[in-house]
Amino acid sequence: MTKPLTILLASPRGFCAGVDRAIQIVENALEKWQPPVYVRHEIVHNKHVVSYLRERGAVFVDELDECPADRPVIFSAHGVPKSVFAEAKHRNLIYVDATCPLVVKVHVEAERLYKSGKEILLIGHANHPEVIGTLGQLPQDSIQLIETVDDARRCNPSNPLNLAVLTQTTLSVDDTAEIIKVLKNRFPTIILPHKEDICYATTNRQIAVKAIANQTDLFLVLGTKTSSNSQRLAEVAKKAGASNAMLIDDVTHIDWALFDQVKTLGLTAGASAPESLLSEVLNECRRRFSVKLEEIESAKENMTFKLPQIFNSVVS
Repeated sequence: MTKPLTILLASPRGFCAGVDRAIQIVENALEKWQPPVYVRHEIVHNKHVVSYLRERGAVFVDELDECPADRPVIFSAHGVPKSVFAEAKHRNLIYVDATCPLVVKVHVEAERLYKSGKEILLIGHANHPEVIGTLGQLPQDSIQLIETVDDARRCNPSNPLNLAVLTQTTLSVDDTAEIIKVLKNRFPTIILPHKEDICYATTNRQIAVKAIANQTDLFLVLGTKTSSNSQRLAEVAKKAGASNAMLIDDVTHIDWALFDQVKTLGLTAGASAPESLLSEVLNECRRRFSVKLEEIESAKENMTFKLPQIFNSVVS
């Protein structure tokens, strides 16, 4: 007799509006200009998405000096420093900015706060492309990075009465709240974001995981290890009571020996992970077990973002 397995499927999960828009931008660019189209850094942090676009003719590079002057280049969804735009303009490159509009909002707010004379703290992960992009909106050393609660306790701003805080969009909601609590206690007049910088998709996916984690013996998160929002989902699952939680790239990375002790499996996908990866996991589970599938929806999403105006013109 096939072993029974209950699968609790988190919803919302998978692609967010910013990721969907970024992928569409590369696809449209390939159609408009024909391959090769260059992309500075991974358009989104998922190796399957990158591989799919590479097969269609996208060329992924680390810096603009790897891009020929006669081919278009796309900037990733994570955002880029102003210096990258300046270089592209200096070289007269055709470029398309695929920065998520919610990241752009953080950039705009950083500039506004800087011009108003505020000292800015940014909660985020060092060396993450989004953080590098946000830091690069202002002159060097204009923003102090806060990664942990300990950083929040130790930071020593030059003007404690004139502080403002921003956050990376893909952080753990709970961890960020702890850091902000410490900062607020230390600096009661600190200005918090008008609206939570952590994006709706990150928040919704974490809430969906929390809703089911404590009912699971194993929680699998589909996503690439370089994806901040995917990493956070695995961490949230563990903190919310999952007996075990793992981040995996795809079905080939599942250790099926773990399932000897698993009666209930939790399943979700990060905001940059295609739904097809989750379908492959479900199909393999059905092949191995007698599956009872329950989708637990904690929020509805209908957010969409417009494509850049350059794609409204006639395909050349």
